[in-house]
Amino acid sequence: MRDNSCIDMKNQSGLTVLLVDDHAIVRLGYVMLLNQLEQIDTILEAENGTQAYRIYSRQQPDLVIMDLSLPGVGGLATIRKIIKRDEHAKILVFSIHDELIYINRALDSGAMGYITKSSPPALLIQALLKVSNNELFIQPELAQKLVKQQRDKNTSPCITDQLSAREFEVLQLIAQGFSTQAAAQQLNLSAKTISNYMSVIKNKLDVTTDIELVHVAYSTGLIEKK
Repeated sequence: MRDNSCIDMKNQSGLTVLLVDDHAIVRLGYVMLLNQLEQIDTILEAENGTQAYRIYSRQQPDLVIMDLSLPGVGGLATIRKIIKRDEHAKILVFSIHDELIYINRALDSGAMGYITKSSPPALLIQALLKVSNNELFIQPELAQKLVKQQRDKNTSPCITDQLSAREFEVLQLIAQGFSTQAAAQQLNLSAKTISNYMSVIKNKLDVTTDIELVHVAYSTGLIEKK
């Protein structure tokens, strides 16, 4: 895959958008949709967080559409890295996850928008235009959940808030049933590094077994019971 791809040129004053998703077919769908918008001038592509950061640093796109589940450096860590470089970066998260813990993490990392991949195309376009105009945009039903959470006076800080972005990604994979080796392959790390992260995570969350970690994941909404 090319580091970046100029898909269309409609006018010199249009937006430059960076699509970050590890699935080429998904990016193709984005391109087909976004290429219809006269507001968009150039579409760039990245298949992982490292590539996204490199392209952002070089091209300075007006907007980033970011998936969270990426190989290697994950979406949350990539958002933080981009924001650290450019505090004015406009990032819209487009993810399969609709759990509040992911939304809060993304917003805390610096994202300005969050919608799910089950959203209709019109909502993606609406979100893109809002965020590109420096406005916060959260998918309506997700925004309602956030408001309800804020209004719940009995809501205590989430236990996983103390985890770093990378620790959060490791916990997510282990809770979903990934083995240490599989998690290492997913994140492009060594199995030893994953084991070290697991020790730190258990320490921070005051648990001793993987089963207890799964219970924490359920209780915080990191994963849903089936």
